[in-house]
Amino acid sequence: MAELESPNVMPKLISFLSSLLKRVAESNDLNQQQLIHQKVSVFHGLTRPTISIQSYLERIFKYANCSPSCFIVAYVYLDRFTQRQPSLPINSFNVHRLLITSVMVAAKFMDDLYYNNAYYAKVGGITTIEMNFLEVDFLFGLGFHLNVTPGTFQAYCAHLQSEMLLMQPLNFADSFLSLGKSLNKAHLCYNEDESSSHQKQQQLAV
Repeated sequence: MAELESPNVMPKLISFLSSLLKRVAESNDLNQQQLIHQKVSVFHGLTRPTISIQSYLERIFKYANCSPSCFIVAYVYLDRFTQRQPSLPINSFNVHRLLITSVMVAAKFMDDLYYNNAYYAKVGGITTIEMNFLEVDFLFGLGFHLNVTPGTFQAYCAHLQSEMLLMQPLNFADSFLSLGKSLNKAHLCYNEDESSSHQKQQQLAV
């Protein structure tokens, strides 16, 4: 956990995740064939937000005060969501709402203490009613599959590490992988079989 809480590591992780999501969103924006068959959901804005993905994620990081591991889990959730909802790919019109929702849901599932929907709505620049709708749609989109096993968490850390090796110094990537191991022990100490009981304990109250 100490590695993630380092003043140098999390800003770099936020920057990298922002860059990754930006590339995905821009790629899907250019895929005209995909846009034709794309659904319009509650996550879809009428226009592209003026705030950049990085600035938006930095704002969430600054004000959400959730545990650092929530950002890795939010990334897992986004990946699951897009796999289960292929007609709702991440693009420039929905990425911001998907981000604020995924981090909020991750915080509710992972942390003992977390802010309510009204607070996250203010952080995300949307209304509380919209935040409530986004949460419900996101949960159904995930099929309520919120559990992240230690193996899955470590696999995503390893994937991010391999991507970071192309952009970041080796020592930072090594530090990131080691923090993934420490987070496994700190937060993800239950097995997949325990997920149903754990989810009952972590009811997502609006």
